[in-house]
This record gives sequence, C-alpha cells and structure tokens, in this order.
Amino acid sequence: MSFNNLDQLYRQVIMDHYKNPRNKGSLEDGSFTIDMNNPTCGDRIHLTLKVEDGIVQDAKFDGEGCSISMASASMMTQAVKGKDIEKALKLSKIFSEMMQGNDYDDDVDLGDIEALQGVAKFPARIKCATLAWKAMEKGVQEEEQE
Repeated sequence: MSFNNLDQLYRQVIMDHYKNPRNKGSLEDGSFTIDMNNPTCGDRIHLTLKVEDGIVQDAKFDGEGCSISMASASMMTQAVKGKDIEKALKLSKIFSEMMQGNDYDDDVDLGDIEALQGVAKFPARIKCATLAWKAMEKGVQEEEQE
C-alpha cells in the first residue's frame, strides 16, 4: 500500500472515531473520574474508569475538542478496556513514544491507535492526541494512592 493510501486510511479511521465515538458517556457505579483540559486549544475530557481487581472493566469519556483529541479518547477507551492497569499504562507509554516520533515496542498490536502516528509530524497537535491518555494515567495514579 502506498504512503498516500495509508495516510488516507489513517484519516478515515480517525474521522470514524471522531464522528462515531466509542465509549462516549460516563459511568456511575464503582468508577473514578478524571477531568483534564488542554488550555492551548480548548480540548477538554471527562474520563471515567471502572477498575476492579486491577483490571479496567469499563472506560467512558465525554468532552469536547478537535477531531484528534476526541478520536484519540475513543481509541484509548477501547484499547484499555479489559486490560490490567500495568498493560494499560504500557500502552500509554508506547503511545507517548509514538507521539514523540521515537521508536516504540511494535510487538504490541495498537489497532486503530496506529492511525494517530502521523500526529507526531505536527508538534502543536501532540497535546490533543495525548490528552485522554494523560487523563487515564493521572486517574490510575490517583486511584493507586488512595
């Protein structure tokens, strides 16, 4: 597949997650919430996670922002559901490395998340893509401290 076709496919995946977000909403029972925003562009996210026995049982998000931030939140919630906290944090680390244009563990199947790798070429948009991931990391850290 040529670069242009791959780029187009990635754009379609991002727009699909933006227009048809997965896991949009919030959780009430036994979950914790994290609110974060990106003041430079106005993106904001309200993330709720339900963690039981160290496993992310469910994840939902709400908020507003650009297509990249909302698509990334959709992809992140899909990626961490059913994963133990350690694997969810590892995914976040891999995603962060990918956003910075660094080498990352490509043995891990990133699924739709891989569509965001082109964001690394646009430094001003990296914070958009990482907002939901940073919220998840913050929430896990706060939950572990309690």
